[in-house]
Amino acid sequence: MRRMRILALCAALAAGAGVGLRAADKGDPAKGKEVFEQCGVCHNSDSDEKKMGPGLKGLFKKDKMNNGKKPTEANVRAQVDDGGNGMPAYKDVLSDQEKTDLIAYLKTL
Repeated sequence: MRRMRILALCAALAAGAGVGLRAADKGDPAKGKEVFEQCGVCHNSDSDEKKMGPGLKGLFKKDKMNNGKKPTEANVRAQVDDGGNGMPAYKDVLSDQEKTDLIAYLKTL
């Protein structure tokens, strides 16, 4: 009986840890807003008007980004990683978690 309780406890802890990992994969919009501060030099977050780069309000609701690609998480991450059209690459500047948080924030715009 004791062994079954221990196994049940381990299973519950593992399930809870898995939920935590999945939540972290979605990113933290509040942390992403902090990351966006360096993006805000070139991009508006409160409008879609161009600053130096395009305004990002409603980005994930648009049919396409300026590069013609659909604004999916993968395409936005690729744009952040590779830059282009005057935007510097952030592949080696931002951590994977910072990019995940940034994307979570961009989804709130």
